[in-house]
Amino acid sequence: MVAVAVLSVLVAVGATALLALAVRRLGWPCRQVAALVAAAAAVALASLLVGLAATLGVGLDASRPGHRITWVTLVSAGTATSALAFGAGLLRLRGTPNTSAARARLLLDGLIVATALWFVGWVVLSEPTRLLGAATPPACVPTLLATLGAALTVGLAVVVLLRAVPPRRRLAWLGAGMAAVTCGGLGVAAGLLQALPGMVLAGAGLLAAGLLAAALAMHGSAPTGEIEVDLIRRDGAYAFVPMLAMAASAMYHLLEGGRFDALGIVAGSVEGFALVARQQLTLNDVRGYAGRLAAREAHFRELAHTDALTGLANRRGLLRALHRAAASGAPRVLLGLDLDGFKNVNDMRGHDVGDNVLAEVGRRLRGNLRPGDLAARLGGDEFAVLMPGREADAGRVAQRLLGVLGQPYEQPDGPVFLSASIGVAAQSDDPDVELLLRNADLALRYAKQRGKDRIEHYDAAYDQRLRRRATLEHELRGAIERDELRLAFQPVAALPSVRPVGAEALLRWHHPELGNVGPDEFIPLAEECGMISKLGAWVLHQACWQLSRWLADGHDVWVSVNVSPRELHAPEYVVQVADALRAHHVPPQRLVLEVTEHAVATDLDELIRRLTALRRTGVRIALDDFGAGYSSLGQLRRLPIDILKIDHSLVAEHEPVRPADADGPAFAPMVDIVMRLGHQLGLQVIAEGVTTPAELAAVVAAGCRFGQGALFGWGVPAEHLEAMLDAATSPGARPAPAVPPGARPDPAVTSATPRPRPASPAPTRRPAEGPSAQFGAGVDGASPGATPTSVNQNVGSVDSSREMRQA
Repeated sequence: MVAVAVLSVLVAVGATALLALAVRRLGWPCRQVAALVAAAAAVALASLLVGLAATLGVGLDASRPGHRITWVTLVSAGTATSALAFGAGLLRLRGTPNTSAARARLLLDGLIVATALWFVGWVVLSEPTRLLGAATPPACVPTLLATLGAALTVGLAVVVLLRAVPPRRRLAWLGAGMAAVTCGGLGVAAGLLQALPGMVLAGAGLLAAGLLAAALAMHGSAPTGEIEVDLIRRDGAYAFVPMLAMAASAMYHLLEGGRFDALGIVAGSVEGFALVARQQLTLNDVRGYAGRLAAREAHFRELAHTDALTGLANRRGLLRALHRAAASGAPRVLLGLDLDGFKNVNDMRGHDVGDNVLAEVGRRLRGNLRPGDLAARLGGDEFAVLMPGREADAGRVAQRLLGVLGQPYEQPDGPVFLSASIGVAAQSDDPDVELLLRNADLALRYAKQRGKDRIEHYDAAYDQRLRRRATLEHELRGAIERDELRLAFQPVAALPSVRPVGAEALLRWHHPELGNVGPDEFIPLAEECGMISKLGAWVLHQACWQLSRWLADGHDVWVSVNVSPRELHAPEYVVQVADALRAHHVPPQRLVLEVTEHAVATDLDELIRRLTALRRTGVRIALDDFGAGYSSLGQLRRLPIDILKIDHSLVAEHEPVRPADADGPAFAPMVDIVMRLGHQLGLQVIAEGVTTPAELAAVVAAGCRFGQGALFGWGVPAEHLEAMLDAATSPGARPAPAVPPGARPDPAVTSATPRPRPASPAPTRRPAEGPSAQFGAGVDGASPGATPTSVNQNVGSVDSSREMRQA
């Protein structure tokens, strides 16, 4: 007995020392747990020493029960105290719930399990079961206190262990050690009470082993107790299982003829009240959780309808407001707003500056709206404002917003200047939300098209334009396959004889249902929808095919084709031109590619490279619409072009200028200047838009050798132009060539003898003098100042090859 007692004491003292060292070694908050466990171990060690001293030193005198009760009370008090300290340590483990309500619920769960364990133990140890028989300890308040402490420690350890997240090995060692310490203390107290040294030593051994297990579990660091609290799925099992165990035990006790004394009734009452309290805490937690969930749902719902950058409503928020307004039936007006040129801010100043500008737009909108108005950001730089009332009131608000949004946006690296376009649409009798959005968007688009920085109110005509545009785009995609496209050829006449020497190929579209669609309507549409390259390739091949037929028939003529900037900047366009010339056996110098001045304004260096590559194929290049306002003289000198086509605005001068000698014909001064400029640069010049005899006389007097316009014929089918060529080259129609007296001499003009028209065309070589010799036109017999009186005076023969040589 002494050896067992000494060994138990040594093990208990060593374990307590290890726990004391762990307090100094561990950091916060593990140190707090280690301190509680070490304190509980010290109290348990004291209880062990008291129990062993009473057993070995004083002796257990069965004739002195009062003396034994004193020792039992000391051991039981120590056991209960260590149980409380162990429970506090379990509740302070790292990872356990840190709120008072969660800890209270965990403690109640432990109390429920402990009460169930105590009640089951009371049933099996009391009458009539008496599982221990004669060794059953009598009823005693001190041992009852130790029993409750042991049950509470076991119950709390079980709950914490079952709820902990794996791995749980060290936590299991700690819980088992705590349960062993309290159960060992209970055994020592029960052995002292009944004067059973064997029970005292067994309890002492169990207590020492428990302290050693706890010390090993706390070695290195305190075990974590990551408690998983699931209020919905798993939390209720810890309450109902102990209650079922108590109910089963009570039924067994009654069936065996047992009675419930005060302790049994108290245990059942404690279990019931603990269960009710625990469920009330759970209910409060569920209510709080539901409240927080509802608040978060409302918050996220608001976020889902709010733009994060500007704080305004987003598209979803605007739609919600629109649907509510439609349901109420109150009149509403929707304003669509778009910032003009905002893309340049992002490209030139960066997206951070762009975001700052958008945030400032949001602040300005919020600060300049009426109560009840809703501002929204739909995406990018597009905004909307929904306001109650009529369209007249909304127009005044839109005018104020136009001024507010047009003010400078101050930024750290300098102000940003923007304007805004606004489209206004009122809700119609039909409360259609999508229709209102569409109408506002149409009005906004129309405001952008009409120059930006303006307000446009929705008009039903916008729908017609949009529907027609959509129809045209759809039908245009299959126009080539349905053979709806045709080429018309507008003649280019040599002046002053007005004989056709060339033609410009013009694209025409006749739809079986829409009728004739103008090129000014479908050509821009083709550029927007990406079909211009396909149409351009078709026009190129058709023009080359027709030109090859005319050349095969012996007509000495050339054809020009308009080239869009998108085609011109496509890397494969040069190959397409060469393939078309080769496929239709057309001499390259017979094909003229016309480039508008708009293409010059995009990227001059790239344009020069493209035009140079095209000229290497042998075709000639014409700069169309010269004088419309894009190109400069410096650009004109750099461009690799052969022909200059004077815009109609320069030709149609109202008052031609008389020369110094009053007897000479009046001439157009701008045409005269362009003529001199073109000859100095080695270019040939064509006057476009000649519509009246007066304009013809003016351009002839200025020395222009080629004209194009309504006076010489509109765009006509190929067979009509072929008839004009036949009439111009019929036998006996050719007068003797001569330069009209009084006309300004052209230094590039040389005389030549007409030759008969060849049976088959031969490629004309490009003269070595330069591009001016690649396009020529002679002037056939005419008197000074002669003015044609009829558009159809296309008599006499013309030889464009001869005229090219004369030029």
